[in-house]
Amino acid sequence: MERRKIEIMDTTLRDGEQTSGVSFSISEKLTITQLLLEELHVDRVEIASARVSDGEFQAVKSILNWAETNGYADRIEVLSFVDNGVSIDWMLNAGVKVQNLLTKGSLNHLTHQLKKTPEQHFAEIKHVVDLAGAHNIATNVYLEDWSNGMRNSPEYVFQMLDFLATQPIKRVLLPDTLGILTPCETFKFIKDLQSKYPDTHFDFHAHNDYDLGTANVLEAIKAGISGLHLTVNGMGERAGNAAMASAIAVIKDFAPEVEVQLKESSIYKVSKLVETFSGVRIPSNKPIVGDHVFTQTAGIHADGDNKNNLYFNDLLPERFGRKRSYALGKTSGKANIEKNLQELGLKLNDADLKKVTQRVIELGDKKETVTKEDLPYIISDVLDSNLYEEKVIVESYVLMNSMGLRPSATISVIIDGEKFEENAQGDGQFNAFMNALTNVYAQKKRSLPKLIDYAVRIAPGSNSDALCETIITWETDQKIFITRGLDSDQTVCAIKATQKMLNII
Repeated sequence: MERRKIEIMDTTLRDGEQTSGVSFSISEKLTITQLLLEELHVDRVEIASARVSDGEFQAVKSILNWAETNGYADRIEVLSFVDNGVSIDWMLNAGVKVQNLLTKGSLNHLTHQLKKTPEQHFAEIKHVVDLAGAHNIATNVYLEDWSNGMRNSPEYVFQMLDFLATQPIKRVLLPDTLGILTPCETFKFIKDLQSKYPDTHFDFHAHNDYDLGTANVLEAIKAGISGLHLTVNGMGERAGNAAMASAIAVIKDFAPEVEVQLKESSIYKVSKLVETFSGVRIPSNKPIVGDHVFTQTAGIHADGDNKNNLYFNDLLPERFGRKRSYALGKTSGKANIEKNLQELGLKLNDADLKKVTQRVIELGDKKETVTKEDLPYIISDVLDSNLYEEKVIVESYVLMNSMGLRPSATISVIIDGEKFEENAQGDGQFNAFMNALTNVYAQKKRSLPKLIDYAVRIAPGSNSDALCETIITWETDQKIFITRGLDSDQTVCAIKATQKMLNII
């Protein structure tokens, strides 16, 4: 059976730019348009509103110059207004070939905003459509507040559509302007229109005020809609528009009777670029494009994936140019660790794996984020600590750093079962700690090795607020050796490295 083709119009650069605080530059608009058409393969792009500003005019002109050269001019659209031809002049100067004419889709808007009769409004629309046709500009028509129109004044909506059926327009665009529709209403209203006007091309434009945008998109498809308006990352006024990534995934998985030409594997790339240009950060749990949506956290999930992909669904990350990962934290199990070790090309025996898993869980309890890149450091730290018997334990310490006073440290150290407490000042917190420790060892008539090098680093690719490693080089009369400490706090790292030194000497 031949599948029904659904057009996708992206309106990130017009409706999406109405997101509070968002304004794309000319070069950003051009780059996004090029990616949408050539990389993502959307059918049409609505790039601006007419008459907004000189900057908007220059952006539209730049995009149309590129589009004309590359054969995309008839796929670039601009929102226009019933303004006696002012928008037409603006679009002619910018090179626009397709207008999306904003008209009133509810009697409430017509009566209270325009204060005109339907006949007056229709006459003005006809004048603009005729002007556009005379200048070879194709016309699509928005029915603003159409959803409320269908709820409260359906007779007016059908009167409008009867009139538009007599006009040379290509598409009728049905916006849920205030995001009020339920899925049931979306299906019924569009089905009613499709039944009465079977030869009209209808587009559905969903807003997300009740978080029903994607659900309404699916119902619109079931009702027979011919086109959809979507935005990258769900950008748009108030709660935004129906999100491109979610809508496309739902269409491909739950609407086998229709076909969209959009390239799924490019969704994430375009999403991240729009995030960068807009400055609007994508929530980490946003479906398809969020940082964490393809991350398994619970150990039981990683274990299930090892045993026949038990926790996979059809939303495979590879579809969207992404990759599954396994988080490391307090809910991690051995399976999570093993999955990450496999990617690093490492393997541990069961005993060592258990120790490393326990350390990851301990870090997770401290709300630290552990990354795959941290694992080699954790392994080194955990396994290295088992090479010697801990006869010296730094039981507790208090480090103080106050303005105008020298840093100080109070420590409690257990050596061969005997407890020692000391206090000292220093040039920094760790120096004060070492001075207090020197005082402890003086009581034992022993001296400490000389510290000859001190380095702090984080794992390449890790997070600066997660794990860091301190590497200290020590020198005695007999040898030079190195100890390492691993923690999220640099000073604690150094103290851990020092405790290892105390057990080695």
